[in-house]
Amino acid sequence: MLTVDYDRLGVGPGDIVLDLGCGFGRHAFEAARRGAFVVALDAGPDEVAQVRATVGAMVEAGELASDHPATAVQGDALALPFADGTFDRVIASEVLEHIPDDVAAMRELARVLKPGGAMAVTVPRCTLERRLVSAGLEPTGHGHAHGLHSPYWWLRCLVGVSNDAHPAVAAYHKVLVWDIVKSPFVTRAADRLLSPLIGKSLVVYLSKPAVTVSGPPDARPDLPRRVPGRRGPTTPKQGAAA
Repeated sequence: MLTVDYDRLGVGPGDIVLDLGCGFGRHAFEAARRGAFVVALDAGPDEVAQVRATVGAMVEAGELASDHPATAVQGDALALPFADGTFDRVIASEVLEHIPDDVAAMRELARVLKPGGAMAVTVPRCTLERRLVSAGLEPTGHGHAHGLHSPYWWLRCLVGVSNDAHPAVAAYHKVLVWDIVKSPFVTRAADRLLSPLIGKSLVVYLSKPAVTVSGPPDARPDLPRRVPGRRGPTTPKQGAAA
């Protein structure tokens, strides 16, 4: 289940995409399926290993070409190991709320995004546009996602946030798992109806202002520095949790 609308973000073949705080890779995999070169970054070694393994399984299953340049690296959101203006598209889904210095992370995301590039940021329902603007980005739109999830958290607050065994909580959790795994029409339709009203997550779409440069256009940038390429990974910089 994706939080970001890839058509709205404009992810397409040949794009260089950063998935910050990739977790186990749901957004990275969809970008790869669309033909993008994806760098999935997370602070957790287990998450990075799982994403790499899943990419390998996708290649074996024929979902991705054997030479598809998707990779996963471990790194620090406050000191991204990439050159300025590396990525055409940046995704930061459900991660900024876990970073104490989220403004510094926003500045890093703005730094590695190409002029004219686009970004999608999602967080639990709150407003981030003012802080994102301070990082040099321009909001182009917003929406809400995960309308089915808000009642679940209301229920958790009602019975106690640590009371996972409560029958109502357990039953609702099963519904959410069913929705994530099977995507049945009834839950997808309900989520679409509820998301604009009570969506748990705010999705902000942004762009980085284009810079007019005289002379011939620059060649496409090389692969991100210190990032594993198609052959042989290097060891990326590690740091604080992303």
